Amino acid sequence: MQTSAPKQFVAVLDFGAQYGQLIARRVRDHHVYSEVVPCDVSASELAAMAPAAIILSGGPASVYAPDAPDMDAAILDMGIPVLGLCYGEQIMATKLGGSVAHTDKGEYGPATLTRLGSSVLLDGTPQEGQTVWMSHRDSVGEAPAGFMVTARTETCPVACMECPSKRLFATQFHPEVRHTAYGAKVLDNFLFEVCHLDPSWTMDNIVEEKVYAIREQVGDKKVILALSGGVDSAVTAALVHRAVGDQLTCVFVNHGMLRKGEPESVERVFTKEFNIPLVHVHAEERYAKLLAGVTEPEEKRHIIGTQFWNEFFAEAQKLDGVEFLAQGTIYPDIIESGARKTGGKASTIKSHHNLIPFPEGVHFDLIEPLDHFFKDEVRALGTVLGLPAEMVYRQPFPGPGLAIRIIGEVTPEKLDLLKNADAIVREELDAYNARLFEETGERNSEHSCWQYFAVLPDIRSVGVMGDERTYGHPIIVRAVESSDAMTADWAKLPYEVLANISRRIVDEVPGINRVAYDITSKPPATIEWE
Repeated sequence: MQTSAPKQFVAVLDFGAQYGQLIARRVRDHHVYSEVVPCDVSASELAAMAPAAIILSGGPASVYAPDAPDMDAAILDMGIPVLGLCYGEQIMATKLGGSVAHTDKGEYGPATLTRLGSSVLLDGTPQEGQTVWMSHRDSVGEAPAGFMVTARTETCPVACMECPSKRLFATQFHPEVRHTAYGAKVLDNFLFEVCHLDPSWTMDNIVEEKVYAIREQVGDKKVILALSGGVDSAVTAALVHRAVGDQLTCVFVNHGMLRKGEPESVERVFTKEFNIPLVHVHAEERYAKLLAGVTEPEEKRHIIGTQFWNEFFAEAQKLDGVEFLAQGTIYPDIIESGARKTGGKASTIKSHHNLIPFPEGVHFDLIEPLDHFFKDEVRALGTVLGLPAEMVYRQPFPGPGLAIRIIGEVTPEKLDLLKNADAIVREELDAYNARLFEETGERNSEHSCWQYFAVLPDIRSVGVMGDERTYGHPIIVRAVESSDAMTADWAKLPYEVLANISRRIVDEVPGINRVAYDITSKPPATIEWE
């Protein structure tokens, strides 16, 4: 049986890059484990972590700026293979005696790469004409002694430099982004031709490792988990249950603001299909009373969040012998702290994950088995664990639920309207995405929707239905294309799909007489309305 620690991993030193997480994800795509590490880690601290390879990320700063992120130069002398990307190339050059020049013309977006002679890093890519993705103004003017310049672009004389004898490599372009045509090949060359790593980090192995680690941590103690029906908590529940069986009890707090059919789905999957002990707390009426007359979004969020923990811990205290609380914290929750500064500590944990409001005299030790996984990896784990596709690929859904998709006061009438309208949006766009999946074989193809839902604004509009004048509610449809929710664009849905959604909502949901489509990207808008 394997232990919980991967045998080898790639450390990504983060210099504040917008693509920092993406680098780690792309390495993992090659079945090699990777973690984001703060750039100010010392060589001795990094050596203790025993990485098999190191990648230096990009970053927005100039290496010559007084407050520019720095690194311990001794890391480059550890004998471990290093790949510098963008800012990572520049700081590698300056630490080793090369130079970085301010240029009059930057490169932002696609550029054409020309190879210069043989190259370990670029082996198997075209000599000329390959597209790479750039994002810089400064660039290396002179490579350090011992390095070969192996590629250039029109404005970047050192687009790639290599010192195979010291296993130091760097590119000014970003191989981790999809826009770099042969980026995957570049990473492949580094991981397997330079570092000779083993692509053994697979989901089957990961489940085995995590089950072992959870059993070691829990022993014969009991575990409680707050189940929301979302991907993260569902996968955590399935994983912990595989490890400790009926030592786990899930508490599902139903606040009445989930989407149509979701409470029934959660109960069916976890009690009928997985046989996991589940306490279904029907708190709908208590929430309705607390939210009566409340219109401000943040107040709604606060009420719903506070009451959730009240409900959860009231149930927890009814259970004897519970010592552990399992929760679905995932990797972005850890490395995207709101307080994080460029070059700061990447391991800062968000406040809503490490400040659980335990009641006086109550404490549980935490189990967070997903805390080093990205969302797409969590979904893959869910598939291996046997969760149904509709749960594994469940769209992002806010904790306060439909309360923040109802603008203004939340009432039973408004909840009923929105649940029924939202169900139609999801039915139609589920079918649209399924058609695209059948045609392309990709779950997130170029034109598929990443998230879609209905919003109920706090207005009414005039309409005509039959021979009568109506004064009903409008519904706003929101559908976006995205991969990570950091940015998003509105989905370019076919007119017939939009027309069908509008027709069905107006025909099937009494009280709705108008449908609008939100065509605002993020930024400047957010995906959610409140």
